[in-house]
Amino acid sequence: MSQYDIQEETEEWAEGEFEREPVPKSRLKGWKSFLGMYAGEHAAGTEFMIGPLFLTAGVSAFDLIVGLLLGNLLAVLSWRFLTAEIAVKQRLTLYYQLEKICGHKLVRGYNLANGLLFCFLAGAMITVSATAVGVPLDIEMPKLTDTLPNSITWIVIVVLIGTVISIIAAKGYETVSRAANWMSPIIVLAFLACGVVALKQLGVGSFKEFWEIWGEGSEPFPGQVKFTFWHVVIWSWFANAAMHVGMSDLSVFRFARNANAGWTTAAGMYIGHYMAWIAAALLYAVYLKSPEAQGFIANGEAPPVAPGPLAYDAIGYFGIVAVILAGWTTANPTIYRAGLAFQALIPKTSTFWVTIIAGTVATIAGIFPAFAMKLLGFVALYGFILAPIGAIIVFDHFFSKKFGIIKSYAEHANINFNRAVLISWLLSFGLFYYISVEFGIFLSFLTVPAWIFCGILFLLISKRIQSTP
Repeated sequence: MSQYDIQEETEEWAEGEFEREPVPKSRLKGWKSFLGMYAGEHAAGTEFMIGPLFLTAGVSAFDLIVGLLLGNLLAVLSWRFLTAEIAVKQRLTLYYQLEKICGHKLVRGYNLANGLLFCFLAGAMITVSATAVGVPLDIEMPKLTDTLPNSITWIVIVVLIGTVISIIAAKGYETVSRAANWMSPIIVLAFLACGVVALKQLGVGSFKEFWEIWGEGSEPFPGQVKFTFWHVVIWSWFANAAMHVGMSDLSVFRFARNANAGWTTAAGMYIGHYMAWIAAALLYAVYLKSPEAQGFIANGEAPPVAPGPLAYDAIGYFGIVAVILAGWTTANPTIYRAGLAFQALIPKTSTFWVTIIAGTVATIAGIFPAFAMKLLGFVALYGFILAPIGAIIVFDHFFSKKFGIIKSYAEHANINFNRAVLISWLLSFGLFYYISVEFGIFLSFLTVPAWIFCGILFLLISKRIQSTP
């Protein structure tokens, strides 16, 4: 079974298959189906941006290499013992499980937030592809601190790429999955090639020399947050917070024969979120030694992070193709998923047109480089917003009986708006976001406290509501 076949099946709820019932045993899949999917999905356009951005945050070799080992392990454990564990017991999509707990109206609100965040992420990946198209056209690349587009040519390139991606996404998941299935092996090979070439360009001939590339780290570039060991650990743990502690991948693992399928996420974490991130960081390390980058540094400016030129300098036109495809394989299914989320809000609109709407929003976002250049911060915010919703599912599943509350209360009480869910999320999000802003605490550090606080608050408020006549 191809790496995206299982993804296609997880989206079939949108067409009415197993939308409101557990997946039957006859449709369960073995661990190999999930292994390929996660290996391919997590070596994509985001990796070309995230690797270099670690260097702009001044990380040291130890912080990056060991921090990513630990952070990605925590992510795998979250998938295995939370997401997969609940998924194989309930075998429901995220959306239906949420509806049973919080009611139909609140699920619509979740879909809106999820859809918009998907669009912004897809927009960042359109930006990534545009940096590659811009190489042969010799256009000025966006700077790390840029918010607005720097030329009409840039806007035209982004609009053209966004239009093509949106039309393909609108044709349905079969088209999306077929394209991604073909592109992903090429992208993984390109990352590996980029890393090997970059090591040679850096003159690395031993592990000791590799370790010393970044030395003890450096001061962050202007406008960037300084990353320590724990920044790397916690950020990499929650880079996919919405998928694991946020429970979005319930829709994936409901097809698993058992919870051990959760271990297959290690393929994505250690091919994409380890090898690919480090390979991309090496590309940027090469660039930082160039006269152009040194000129930016001498002027007190942050050298630009443009995946297209970085890959081109390492492996030529194959690098340009790889960056275009990498941005494509992330943006394409992301726009498709955003369209599905929006369709829940406007159900009478066809899947084609809601996907075009999502693609339009993503393309507009892609015009503005800030979404890509601030990807570390955006990913942290994305996980922080959606993770507490997952806590409500986790606490309802594991603790409702022990705490003496009714599980799946909205379904039991036949209500479409469970205020315990909304109050818990608003208070947890608002309180900890305020703490982050007021005291300057890195947002990812507060994801776990906000997640736990939301889950406990949900139990307490539910107890109060359900005990009131």
